[in-house]
Amino acid sequence: MASSAEEPRSGSPGQAGSGNGPEPALDTAEDFEVLEEEEEEEEEDLSEMPPLEDVSRPPAPPPEERGGSEAAQDPQEWLDVLGSGLLKKKTLVPGRGADTRPRKGQDVTVRLKAALEDGSVVEESPALTFTLGDCDVLQALDLCVQLLEVGETALIVSDAKYCYGAQGRSPDIPPNAALTLEVELLEARDAPDLELLSGKEKVELANRKRERGNFFYQQADYVLAINSYDIALKIISSSSKVDFSPGEEAELLDVKVKCLNNLAASQLKLDHYEAALKSCNLVLEHQPGNIKALFRKGKVLAQQGEFREAISILKAALKLEPSNKTIHAELSKLVKKHADQRNVETEMYRKMLGNPSTAGTTGKCKDKLRWSIPWKWLFGATAIALGGVALSVVIAARN
Repeated sequence: MASSAEEPRSGSPGQAGSGNGPEPALDTAEDFEVLEEEEEEEEEDLSEMPPLEDVSRPPAPPPEERGGSEAAQDPQEWLDVLGSGLLKKKTLVPGRGADTRPRKGQDVTVRLKAALEDGSVVEESPALTFTLGDCDVLQALDLCVQLLEVGETALIVSDAKYCYGAQGRSPDIPPNAALTLEVELLEARDAPDLELLSGKEKVELANRKRERGNFFYQQADYVLAINSYDIALKIISSSSKVDFSPGEEAELLDVKVKCLNNLAASQLKLDHYEAALKSCNLVLEHQPGNIKALFRKGKVLAQQGEFREAISILKAALKLEPSNKTIHAELSKLVKKHADQRNVETEMYRKMLGNPSTAGTTGKCKDKLRWSIPWKWLFGATAIALGGVALSVVIAARN
């Protein structure tokens, strides 16, 4: 199982924070968008993705104290990893050969030092371990480490797009900040067999993937958030040759529910309504009274135009938590939308069927009422007259 000799601090280039804060309250609309157990330190607009624009030139190489020799400053030795100039790598100390390069899915351990363009060091880790290709770390690190050989030390210069993007990391990394990473690949080994992990190890590994998903969600990178939650769910759902205690089973279920809820939140952000509905239903299979799943299911159904069912779902959530202002607000909004929808449909059907206006219908009803009494009287009189004639005929025949 991946672990590090020295855990990086919250939001570091290595990994996201632990996320062990208290469960968020559900009093405001924003709280339903907040992920399970994530800390609410900043209220930033996360509606925009990190900038995707190309920069005119890559960041300048770091100063001499970062690496080396005059040869290390030769721009011809820089490898343009993606061909865009936004992510570049340079070897400072050669490794042990190309056959020692790690493969995706392996656990790698690196020595890491990260700095801003002005040389300010913002992160140091003597032994950071992560699974290559799982997006457990900054994209710049994840993309470049697979190009390193064991024992190699390299310099990586990355645009903010592959680091902390437009959000930055408070308080030491400003928005849209490029980073220079000095990385040494210490070890590469196969990841542990999921079937042989204990319950505790599975919980820890799945939680780490979930927390990374929370980090991407906060960065408004919902695609990568979904990727991390999917990985966590695969870990939880993998078969096992080890018996788990009831407590461990309960912990795994708890992590699974959190991942599914957060997965639904990310899918909603991308307008993937069918996928979000499936995630909510999976939560409700395990916990029929899960407020967040009910709320998000109601929102999904409303987005699909299923107002009647959405209102029913939100009413069920409101019964479980009558004082919840968020549910009240959403329910009121949906009731109004549903009423407006019915009015529009009624008017459309009236026009399609060519029904007369209300005023015309009322007038005709009055006319019909005025004529209905004489016709009924005439019909009765005629019946009586015919009956009298028939009686006269019978009497005459007897005589």
